[in-house]
Amino acid sequence: MLTVLPILIPLTAAALCVACWGRVRAHRSIAVLAMLAHLVVSIALLTTVRENGILHVDLGGWEAPVGITFVADNFACLMNLLTSIVGLAAVVSSCFSTDDRRARLGHFPLCLALLGAVCGAFLTGDLFNLYVWFELLLLSSFVLLTLGGDRAQLEGAVKYVTLNLVSSVLFLAAVGLIYGFTGTLNMADLALKLDQLDPAKATMIAAPTLVGFAIKGGVFPFFFWLPASYHTPPPVVSALFAGLLTKVGVYAIIRSCTLMFDQEQQVVGNVILVFAGLTMVTGVIGAIAQSDMRRILAFHIVSQIGYMLMGLGVAMTAAAQGLPDEVVALALSGAVFYILHHIIVKTNLFLVAGVVVHEYGSSELAKVDGIVSKRPFLAALFLVSALSLAGIPILSGFWAKVALVRGGLEAGSYPIVIVSLGVSLFTLFSMMKIWTQGFWGEASPLSDEPLSPGRARGLLFPIVCLAAITVSIGLGASPAIDFAIETATQLLEQDAYIDAVLPGRPGAEVTTP
Repeated sequence: MLTVLPILIPLTAAALCVACWGRVRAHRSIAVLAMLAHLVVSIALLTTVRENGILHVDLGGWEAPVGITFVADNFACLMNLLTSIVGLAAVVSSCFSTDDRRARLGHFPLCLALLGAVCGAFLTGDLFNLYVWFELLLLSSFVLLTLGGDRAQLEGAVKYVTLNLVSSVLFLAAVGLIYGFTGTLNMADLALKLDQLDPAKATMIAAPTLVGFAIKGGVFPFFFWLPASYHTPPPVVSALFAGLLTKVGVYAIIRSCTLMFDQEQQVVGNVILVFAGLTMVTGVIGAIAQSDMRRILAFHIVSQIGYMLMGLGVAMTAAAQGLPDEVVALALSGAVFYILHHIIVKTNLFLVAGVVVHEYGSSELAKVDGIVSKRPFLAALFLVSALSLAGIPILSGFWAKVALVRGGLEAGSYPIVIVSLGVSLFTLFSMMKIWTQGFWGEASPLSDEPLSPGRARGLLFPIVCLAAITVSIGLGASPAIDFAIETATQLLEQDAYIDAVLPGRPGAEVTTP
């Protein structure tokens, strides 16, 4: 039961909000209490998995690989915990930033449905149900994008939903292709049956699946929907999207490449490294060219996706070359650590941008000059997350990039290491562009309706908490890195996952979830 609670809690809370439709206070209370419960359950699930090993549950009494299966390993539990943290920060911020009109239209139940779908995608154990969770995620996010009906929102939503629908169609076609070749969609069962196919044929099947995931992850060249849409909704919605949505695609890529599509690791790994480098470079160039804070941050989402793929690509090529398991695990742990760092930092930067929008009525750098003189505490919070994103010691981003660079050097992947270091410099440059043009200098006038002290404190509270997490990860990097290596090692040990889901197969140990 513990395995599915991270999905049931937000979806049940969303249903409760619908049952008391129009009662804004009730929606706010339900959302905050649900995400607090979600955080507790996510911590308990992660603790249980680390103590007892991978857990799984088969719904409806139908055992895997036939029935609907949910699986909780370190990676899935980490992503659920990060979803809890981001979701709680978003709903708390929504309590002080979302107006009653938008709340009555369903802001809170939509956020909860989105969070439930994200957790479903992280915990599912079969490809078809991953598609189902993707669609629920797409539906919830699309309505959140258009809620309120502003013209800019609708323009961004059209671009967002169009390419994501293409991704869904491509993924569904790939699911049909995989089922036609193997007769199963259970991921553990696929890990066994795809290995029985010709490696080239298995890679051919993998290609459309990975492209579908790449579109949802904002990977080059499929990323243009992201910066075109993420700056259009209310700031708290942008923060929620920035922290979680693209990471579902990245999670799916890492999960499928380490569990199912590992037949031609050298080929797939090299392709991933090429697109990782292109994603880094195009994202950071796009960020440098922008003059709006939220658009700069949106392009940086794209750029940072490249770092996560870099860790996966280096790990796959290292494994193909027969390098020691420690090198492979180190490279993949860099991707895991980078996801942990990025979700917290990127959410926080968008929340800071949201406060700026509320205070100044805009996120255009030309209109928000001199924030330091009027809101020094807010400026300090921005600086912590901005420097962490750029990889400045001793913050979390520094250790994430150290793990990636070290893994790349030990694996001999020198080109991608050089690209990643160069992109880090340009990331720092664009962050300093926001600082010098938006935070420093002569103070610009506040908007006609600046935040009241109470609302300002409410909006700053989740920002302070996320900044504290960022600093804590940086100062306590050793246990975080150890956990990332433990998670990467578990991802690379396919038999542990397969034995947990299919305990009845020959040679498997029977475990009780």
